Amino acid sequence: MIPTATRNRVHVLALGGTIAMTSPGDGHGVRPALDARALVASAPEISAVAEVGFDAFRPVPGAHLRLSDMQAVAARIDDLLDGGVNGVVVVQGTDTLEETAFALDLLCGSDRPIVVTGAMRNPTMPGADGPANLLGAVRVAASSTASGLGTLVAMNDEIHAARFVRKGHTSRPSAFGCAGVGPIGWIAEERVRIPLRVGHRVRVVPLPGAQPPPVALVSVALGDDGRVLDRLVDLGYAGVVLAAFGAGHLPERMVDAAARLADAMPVVLTSRTGAGEGLRGTYDFPGSEIDLLSKGLLSGGALDPYKMRVLLSLALSAGWDPGRIADAIEQLSG
Repeated sequence: MIPTATRNRVHVLALGGTIAMTSPGDGHGVRPALDARALVASAPEISAVAEVGFDAFRPVPGAHLRLSDMQAVAARIDDLLDGGVNGVVVVQGTDTLEETAFALDLLCGSDRPIVVTGAMRNPTMPGADGPANLLGAVRVAASSTASGLGTLVAMNDEIHAARFVRKGHTSRPSAFGCAGVGPIGWIAEERVRIPLRVGHRVRVVPLPGAQPPPVALVSVALGDDGRVLDRLVDLGYAGVVLAAFGAGHLPERMVDAAARLADAMPVVLTSRTGAGEGLRGTYDFPGSEIDLLSKGLLSGGALDPYKMRVLLSLALSAGWDPGRIADAIEQLSG
């Protein structure tokens, strides 16, 4: 075992989720129950990896988390890193993990590792993956190999960049992946391997006291006529992300409504496929990417609709104009 004095310090922030749920024995489903101490105790091998501190931070199901919660988590992480810990692990529910991890990637400016993990199988199930995922996340957070990469997600012995990770299955332990990109690293035995590096990082600093404004996510389907778009201004939305067809296309009947909306607020064009970069200059028909970008819509680049919604909301809370938002999208796509 490595002497305590030379080990890295890792702090675990527990936000609840499947990894912390057990059955109360009343015949109903599992509910949040395990605290941060119990989670760390579920993987005793952690003590050989790092000197670990822990605390519970708003232990709620992942489905209940909001961007404002992640701003508070980011502030706590900054305090911990300023206090000398070498890395932070955030444990939470997987329902929203791909979005919250990206929010932390944008909000936290440190180069020291921030790793998000969770579980697909609760502790009452055979093959529960929570302890192994937590141990893996601590290994990554304690490793200098993970420095300078922004927020990472460690699940199922794979390491993913927050900006690209997606949950692709409702229940399998292998649910998390990066469509079109793949993991940037992995854990083999006790070794953390990260041979790939993400490109430019972007940090968003919300204005003092600013709350993330509401941003609508509208997924486009066969035959849409765009009538919902004309309601978004009156409903109080500050921006819109369109999950469009293919490389960034809309039905012809939606074009006028999308153009009107782009005159009122930032409207970002992404792809509902969830993988690949939106095109900018290939197709030229009504509702194509050339047509829509010429009408004031912004390209979402390589960000999927869910990540783009996180970025747009935080960018608006920071007072960014459309030009700065477009620059950030370009950097994150590179």
